[in-house]
Amino acid sequence: MNALLPRFLKSSYRKEPLISVVITMGVVEALIGGFDDKWSLFAFGLGTAGITLLLKFWLRRRRRPLPAEETVVQHYLPSRSSSPTLPMLSIAKKKPPQ
Repeated sequence: MNALLPRFLKSSYRKEPLISVVITMGVVEALIGGFDDKWSLFAFGLGTAGITLLLKFWLRRRRRPLPAEETVVQHYLPSRSSSPTLPMLSIAKKKPPQ
């Protein structure tokens, strides 16, 4: 789990840096408010993180890609050669001259 969390956080920050920063700010405010018994800061932090997460999921849902059209595969070489195949070469066993 320790190796997966930093990888997840890095990919999240790269994809949507602004939303990730606001979520981090909300979580930090909630932690500070929870440990210092300041419930208004705790509630504000949870509200900020929650609203930002809802915004993130709403934006992701809204950006669904359209169904992709069938892509035509382009082959650079033909499936069969247009020239006839060459005969197999065989080495004749001849005795060397004496």
